[in-house]
Amino acid sequence: MQKTSARLLSLLSLLQARRDWPGAVLAERLEISPRTLRRDVDRLRELGYPIRAVKGPDGGYRLDAGARLPPLLFDDEQAVALTVALRTAAATGAGIEDGAARALATLRQVMPARLRHRIDALQVTPVAHSAPLPRPQADTGVLMALSAAVQAREVLRFDHAPAHPGDTAAECVPPPRRVEPHHLVTRSGRWYLVAWDLDRADWRIFRADRVTPRTPTGPRFTPRELPGGDVAAFLTGRFRGSDGSPDWPCRGTAVLHLPASAVSPHAADGTVEELGPDRCRLTLGSWSWPSLAAAFCRFDTDVEGVGPPALGEAFARLADRCARAAAPGARPR
Repeated sequence: MQKTSARLLSLLSLLQARRDWPGAVLAERLEISPRTLRRDVDRLRELGYPIRAVKGPDGGYRLDAGARLPPLLFDDEQAVALTVALRTAAATGAGIEDGAARALATLRQVMPARLRHRIDALQVTPVAHSAPLPRPQADTGVLMALSAAVQAREVLRFDHAPAHPGDTAAECVPPPRRVEPHHLVTRSGRWYLVAWDLDRADWRIFRADRVTPRTPTGPRFTPRELPGGDVAAFLTGRFRGSDGSPDWPCRGTAVLHLPASAVSPHAADGTVEELGPDRCRLTLGSWSWPSLAAAFCRFDTDVEGVGPPALGEAFARLADRCARAAAPGARPR
């Protein structure tokens, strides 16, 4: 039989792995008697673990949530997964960097040496966004309030700050928004609330760092069906300027006088087809035809075989603008 301390850890590990355990099965797994099992359960309860006896033909035990957080037991894979999650917390935009750093220090302190060496060798540099612009952090309390409203399916009222503080005069403060909150999502280090706007009768996406919830929440609602049924596709489509589709509203093709190997690393979500040693066909998408034409021009090479016609017209307009910008009178003096 295992020593008492080792047996208690084995019992705790089993209780964390499954919701309900018949007493006889637990005793058999631990190779102990039902009486010893009852004593071990009592010892864990004294340590703060809320273990509840489950009534029924077989009887059993369940590890419930308690009023405070008792010591937890993780296997090796769980400990490493927690380390990676905590080290990448800075990229979430949830304002939990300090808490994540303290939790990581606590986790590392109690790790066995073999795991400590593994996580020390695992250096992660979280990058929230490619642009070097400061990303406003969403308040953790706001995120919790939004998530609670989503889970409870309750109408939410909140104040929504403008993109620029000077956009709204003090005497023209807009009324609070009323929405049916459906999803709280994170994208590129920012948090967003996807909701049905009751006053505008349309789907809207709100940045969580601009939201100030009002209390109390409103009545419960029956969730509407999100266009397309997939929140990731819906969010991607809205950011790309389309409505109800994750694809770009403008998509075109052109032949570039460059090898496919030189274009592919910079094609993002486009597709590259090799046509020869120094020619390839590139298909890209964008939110407008002029921006799509500019995207092809950034490869700094000759372009031909442009399609559809709308993209060709955008190239012509872009060429006129560039020619005017390059004219002697348009140059800075």
